Amino acid sequence: MSRKQVFGTSHVPLSPAVRAGDFVYVSGQVPARADGTMVEGGIEAQTRQVLDNVKAALALAGATMDDVVKTTVWIEDARDFSGMNKVYASYFSKKPPARTTVESRLMLDIKVEIEAVAYAPAK
Repeated sequence: MSRKQVFGTSHVPLSPAVRAGDFVYVSGQVPARADGTMVEGGIEAQTRQVLDNVKAALALAGATMDDVVKTTVWIEDARDFSGMNKVYASYFSKKPPARTTVESRLMLDIKVEIEAVAYAPAK
């Protein structure tokens, strides 16, 4: 097996997921549906879509949310932290990964972006 495998395609110059050995790196996911349209609404709806996108990107590389060891979360407004955290907790209810959360101006008109790193030994 190659040391680096790229999974999925994107309309921008990035790979949704890259496997490097036993690690899977998921690019920052935004609240976009499969057809490319953005989920409107509050932080909870957008966080749910983002985490569904993280889950889908992991699956491309043969990993699951249970394999995630680290996430980085960017939220547009720190006042949305509790709403984001509530949804986030429902996706990582057992043994949550290490996490960094920062308030940041985001590239699109969105409320949240999340990237992930998973440890999933290649089979």
